[in-house]
Amino acid sequence: MDMRQLRYFLAIAHEGQITRAAKQLNMEQPPLSRQLKLIEQELGVVLFDRNGKRLQLTQAGEMLRNRALALMKQFEETITYVQELGEGVQGVLSIGAVVSCVSLLPPVLRQFTEKYPQVTFKIQEGDHFLLGELLENRDLEFIVTRLPFQSDFQSQHYSVLPLPSDPFVALLPTEWCPQNTRAMTLEQLARFPFLTLKTDRTTGMHTQVFDQFKRLGLEPKIVSECSSVAIAISLVSAGIGAAILPESIMNSFAPPNVAKISIQDADLQSNIGVVWLRDRHLSKSARHLMDMLVEFS
Repeated sequence: MDMRQLRYFLAIAHEGQITRAAKQLNMEQPPLSRQLKLIEQELGVVLFDRNGKRLQLTQAGEMLRNRALALMKQFEETITYVQELGEGVQGVLSIGAVVSCVSLLPPVLRQFTEKYPQVTFKIQEGDHFLLGELLENRDLEFIVTRLPFQSDFQSQHYSVLPLPSDPFVALLPTEWCPQNTRAMTLEQLARFPFLTLKTDRTTGMHTQVFDQFKRLGLEPKIVSECSSVAIAISLVSAGIGAAILPESIMNSFAPPNVAKISIQDADLQSNIGVVWLRDRHLSKSARHLMDMLVEFS
């Protein structure tokens, strides 16, 4: 089986019909049917159940599709690598960022696009688990994320480029904050009802913050667990609770009625980094953008 036949197979698997797959491939139906038959004969397995109008992948077909998708992406990476040996920085760069790190990208991307105008971007926002899956599927070259990076995959698959850490700050409704207050202790903050970033799978930032309260024997009342930064900040703005979040997050928001306060007695830092697959060749554009992220940090 060659790469051409893999493309045929993937088109049929995607469309679920020979006719639609042939149209996608700009070829006639009979030759495509013959190619599928040859593939199955060569492998000695049935790849599709032919019940009704739609073709359903068998267990062997599912395995071949998953492996074929990975092979095609590696093949495309190889082509890109060879082309870049003689070309400038160009093409489409697909990257990801956790929501709390999105604010780090605009100033870097502005300079990057001025320097490399032939590069366009696909930017995916999400949590560690979504971005980890996209990274493993090679849909993204790298992601900008809070560390440690948590996903459903083994950490040894990843390479990590640390960026400078980001200090945590307290966010309070302005009506709760005495005028000209620039800093508070954890004991003072613990008197307020609190909002925290926490889901069933993402607890890292919550644990880091509330371990500091526990260290001093403090236990703030949590009035809401929030699944996103935007929700937490909007609730602070509405006067529902206080929150402790990385300072750079505020670069993405301009909420009314929110005061940003330093924390006097806790050196809370959020680690940030760039994460990519250890065995993946990064394009020129990806490597240049990573260099700029380091320079801007």
